[in-house]
Amino acid sequence: MKKLLFFAAFAVMGLTTINAQEFKIGVSGALPSGDVKDSYTFGINADFSYLFEVSDNFTAGPMAGVIHYFGDSVDLGGFGSVDIEDATFIPLGGAARMTLGESFVLGANLGYGLGVAPDGNDGGFYYKPMLGYMVSDAISILASYSGVSVDGGTFSSINLGVEFGL
Repeated sequence: MKKLLFFAAFAVMGLTTINAQEFKIGVSGALPSGDVKDSYTFGINADFSYLFEVSDNFTAGPMAGVIHYFGDSVDLGGFGSVDIEDATFIPLGGAARMTLGESFVLGANLGYGLGVAPDGNDGGFYYKPMLGYMVSDAISILASYSGVSVDGGTFSSINLGVEFGL
């Protein structure tokens, strides 16, 4: 509940103190890594950010998204195999982007990843540092690493995708 109140306060302060804004939509493919690399085959991410200009080269604002990992079939040796259920998170939090020179962007998303699936997935702390190349004013190609820290491990992945500014 504290995290939700912090997110709401952050969003309200951003809406009332800054004039220029931009809506961004990002989509990416994810290769599971770390604790989940043997249990999940692939993932997809979608992020939605409403960024406000803080300075000439820095924007920040609220974000929401969805992360979905596709479960794999894990071989148990001579005891058969087990199918892992897909995992889904809905990250809510803040996003920041800093323009480096003419063509590069450095960014991060931080917040809480609400666990949607499978049953018993309570979610956890969400983080996503990223580095991108701006193809145009409205399109960036992004490489990122994302993770959701859950009880007993971390759902993490290496991601490659594109972000569109509207």
